[in-house]
Amino acid sequence: MKYLGKIAVLPTLPAAIARLEELAYNLWWGWEPEAQALYAQLDPALWEATNHNPVRLLHHVSQELLNAAAADPAYLEAYRRCLAAFDHYMASDADTWYRRQHSDKAGQVIAYFSAEFGLHECLPIYSGGLGVLSGDHCKAASDLGLPFIGVGFLYPQGYFTQRIDPQGMQQAEYEKIDFGEVPALPALDHDGQEVLISVDLPGRTVYAKVWRIQVGRVPVFLMDTDVPRNAPQDRELSARLYGGDREMRISQEIVLGIGGVRAVFALGYRPAVWHMNEGHSAFLGLERVRCKVQEEHLNFDEAVEAVRSNTLFTTHTPVPAGNDAFAFELVDKFFWQYWGQLGLDRERFIEFARQELPWGPQYSMTVLALKLSGYANGVSQLHGAVSREMWKFLWPDTPASEIPISSITNGVHTQTWLAPQLRALYNRNLPAGWLEHVEEPPTWQAVDDIPDEELWAAHQRCKDDLIQFVRRRAKRQLLRYGEGPQRVNAAGDLLNPNALTIGFARRFATYKRATLPFLDLDRLRRLLNDPDRPVQVIFSGKAHPADEAGKTLIQQVFEFSQEPDFAGKIVFIENYDMNIARHLVAGVDVWLNTPRRPREASGTSGEKAALNGIPNFSILDGWWAEGFDGANGWAIGEEREYKDSETQDEADAYSLYSTLEQMIIPLYFERGGGGPVPHGWVRVMKNIIRTCAPRFSMRRMVIDYTEKFYLPAATTGRRYHQDHFQVAKSIADWKDGLYQQWANVRIERVPLTVDQVKVGESVPVQARVWLHGIPQDQIVVEIVTSPQAADGELTAPQLQPMQPNGSAGDGLLYIGEFRPQHSGSLAVAVRVRPHHPDQLHPIEPNLVKWA
Repeated sequence: MKYLGKIAVLPTLPAAIARLEELAYNLWWGWEPEAQALYAQLDPALWEATNHNPVRLLHHVSQELLNAAAADPAYLEAYRRCLAAFDHYMASDADTWYRRQHSDKAGQVIAYFSAEFGLHECLPIYSGGLGVLSGDHCKAASDLGLPFIGVGFLYPQGYFTQRIDPQGMQQAEYEKIDFGEVPALPALDHDGQEVLISVDLPGRTVYAKVWRIQVGRVPVFLMDTDVPRNAPQDRELSARLYGGDREMRISQEIVLGIGGVRAVFALGYRPAVWHMNEGHSAFLGLERVRCKVQEEHLNFDEAVEAVRSNTLFTTHTPVPAGNDAFAFELVDKFFWQYWGQLGLDRERFIEFARQELPWGPQYSMTVLALKLSGYANGVSQLHGAVSREMWKFLWPDTPASEIPISSITNGVHTQTWLAPQLRALYNRNLPAGWLEHVEEPPTWQAVDDIPDEELWAAHQRCKDDLIQFVRRRAKRQLLRYGEGPQRVNAAGDLLNPNALTIGFARRFATYKRATLPFLDLDRLRRLLNDPDRPVQVIFSGKAHPADEAGKTLIQQVFEFSQEPDFAGKIVFIENYDMNIARHLVAGVDVWLNTPRRPREASGTSGEKAALNGIPNFSILDGWWAEGFDGANGWAIGEEREYKDSETQDEADAYSLYSTLEQMIIPLYFERGGGGPVPHGWVRVMKNIIRTCAPRFSMRRMVIDYTEKFYLPAATTGRRYHQDHFQVAKSIADWKDGLYQQWANVRIERVPLTVDQVKVGESVPVQARVWLHGIPQDQIVVEIVTSPQAADGELTAPQLQPMQPNGSAGDGLLYIGEFRPQHSGSLAVAVRVRPHHPDQLHPIEPNLVKWA
């Protein structure tokens, strides 16, 4: 038989439920259980098979099921209730936090650039923590009502699907995403035309189509180079997240940064603030400089000051090797036609982002981002300190504590990561409207009043869901291996519901030390095989496809899981994604994290577990160094560094085993009075909810970003840009003069007249300064007092300004005093630094002279 062809026949949504399609294209449904239930109820099996993708489900669900739903009064009532909530949320006059607090700044758009956005498992364009954080950031910005847009890449093949073969090796599979079946639509300009932008790469122009994903009130714009106008190799440019060689990487980052700015402008936005989430997008600063040089006729230095004034850079990487940097010859190849448009020659262009690394000088994306940002931060208090130390070479002769890299600790989006069972429990017990106040500690005080039995029952339901989920996944994996019925059926009994269940899920990188629990196998065997107090561990996570060491860790965990003593007690779930993560952070009993301190910038998986009442058992690194209070979980090891990694591993493993044996396992199995509820354990659960849910919420984090960075950056940006950039020009001219004259500045301190004083007593200080033509009102002379570390670093400098007091020979005399507030040894120094009323930070322009 011959066919004329094939056509796809899509079901028709009945009028009574026609808005299901509109709702499907707004990821608001992704954090609202009632909205997800509307799709799941249509066809539960198809909902699971589509990885919870409502667009795809509506394309494949049977017409009969749609008709039945449209005739079901109960379904229609749920539909009307959900759409009413959606309309209330999306209303232009919605009563949001931003409207209440900053109604006069509604038009100050924040453009947030990130290489990946983890929005939902049906959009697999994220690799892990950075992407999920970006997605949560957009969701909270939507909840708060911020004027916010996201900018990034829509990778047609996404991040890889992980398959673990029978030998335990990770295999990476890529499958092209059908954009017709995901909640993404072409982005349109003000004329209703699809947006197509272009960038120049060596020997050709590359085009990118812009897609729009609606995340509540926030649009996220993602670029895709898989368009007909591009050559085949350029259509693959955006195919995979973190794939390809260095040329592919720099090409992607050019499209992200330079192309992203062009996309924002083509869409009609003129952001008040630009936020670079990690250094991948740092080229956006260069493109903004180019626009000001070419279109506003500023010189390079003036344009840099204008760009810095409203740019924020967030660094996530606590080790130099993890920061993107490119060889100079690669930069030459890609930018030889670009630096002239900035008004620069090659030497100055290269020097602007130069970083000396052990393997040679490189063009550093982090250096570029820091130099083009007036505001910068790390993602936890410890990471902020690590970052200041790591990048202090950019601010020579400045104490690390004064380096202008502050910190805002990461958080998680409450509605996305809170299990439905816990959400229902909180709805019954927390104050009305609690989801609008999750960042406020008083909201969570009522957790202490939840009956222990109710919290434990909710947790047990989550645990049962997790175990059933793992069993289904294990069966599917065994079937793929071709195993016989006996092994496949045995997976139906995998995991013990009564065992203490420990969860470990994250990217498999060597510094995260997934195999630390296996350091003493005999001790681990005793822990996992105690018939009276059983323990089991669930692992999940991906290694970067090029990270052979990380893939070896996965294989080692898998091999341990197959040993007779560990089979059924150690389980590895393949293809870690947001769906697996939600099950794990709600269903395990303890969340384990074993990074090599201080290399965990923040970590957020433990925060998600804490929100669900799961105590953390972690190295005191990242967020847990702030969150742990001694009563809401357990610490592994000490807050210190070790002489070598082997010593650290040994000490941390000893702490891990001892804490499990002496504290965690006994507390979990203690059932006072013989009842089913471990009241001591539930007390720890309540403590971690009450102490961590508000402090590590994404709502708190985005409010912090708004008040600490976005609003100040919008203000300084407006000031630097007004009157045709008068302030930017003034600052650039001031710095230029200082760079030419600063070498001649000299300062001498007159010796102190005392060497011992009491707390609170005045200590007079004098200094002589020679400025050699620099106006006196352009400098500040100050006393710096601080405790001193063993390496001579001033650990907590306190500043006291000194006042001019006439001349001293051919120089100037400055006098001042300080009063020590604490006893002990105190270092005393005097310095002179530049000052301008419009400088963004006291220590710019990175010039200082010490007496």
